[in-house]
Amino acid sequence: MKKNEHDVSSHKSKNLAVLLWFRLARFYLKNVRESNSQLKNWGLTTAQFDVIVHVGRNKRITQQELADKLVVTKGNVTHLLKKMEELNWIKRETEWKNKYLSLTELGQKMYEEIVPTQEQFQQNQFNKLSEDEQLQLLNLLRKLNK
Repeated sequence: MKKNEHDVSSHKSKNLAVLLWFRLARFYLKNVRESNSQLKNWGLTTAQFDVIVHVGRNKRITQQELADKLVVTKGNVTHLLKKMEELNWIKRETEWKNKYLSLTELGQKMYEEIVPTQEQFQQNQFNKLSEDEQLQLLNLLRKLNK
């Protein structure tokens, strides 16, 4: 390949990468906006929903494990958990050095109502892709995330 052809190819590759990034960001932001709109019906933010999902799926989880799953620091999640505790959605119990989280009865009810609705919403977002395409996208995103 001549130098000129390499420059053109490199330029196209950079443009493609930027286009991919924009498309992915637009899809993500549109999806989050629509998710937030859905979650407002329950008075929830996306962050609160994430907590309810992780705590609900695990039944009991440490605050550190939750922070790791949410990819935030333990300190960053503390304020969010305090508010959710005040709303009686979660309860925190301290055992030695660990703070364990679980859903209250109200939190469990929310989990059972909201999660299936949100899962159906997300399924509808990806129904434009075949199952094979969805698996391919999942694998590609995993590859990019490493």
